[in-house]
Amino acid sequence: MSNPDELLVAISAAVESERSNQMSLTVVVGGAVITGRLAPEAVWRERVADVLKDSERLGPFADVFAHGPGENRPGGSEAPTHLHFHLARILQGSLGIPETGGMYRVAIKDVSAWTVGDFSYIDR
Repeated sequence: MSNPDELLVAISAAVESERSNQMSLTVVVGGAVITGRLAPEAVWRERVADVLKDSERLGPFADVFAHGPGENRPGGSEAPTHLHFHLARILQGSLGIPETGGMYRVAIKDVSAWTVGDFSYIDR
């Protein structure tokens, strides 16, 4: 969407203000379907930094996430520009990649469709 969906921005702002990670959302971005739970940006950055710092090769990048631009918002007054997913999967056919869920950052302006809820596949 060239103009971000106001409702989606409001959902993201609510996640940021309440510091909640329980909002499940599914979005379509560039033809890819991403499903998972939203996290506040600061929490998302912290989790990514934790994963990176344990890596011998990627450890130096942990500080980029731990001390990023999200901290510079004056009182959180700016509208969110990105969705921060954790426990998220890109849906491909009957698979969710990765199976255990990953960390994705999606520009709200790039979301072409969305729905509340997390899609899961169950083999019966």
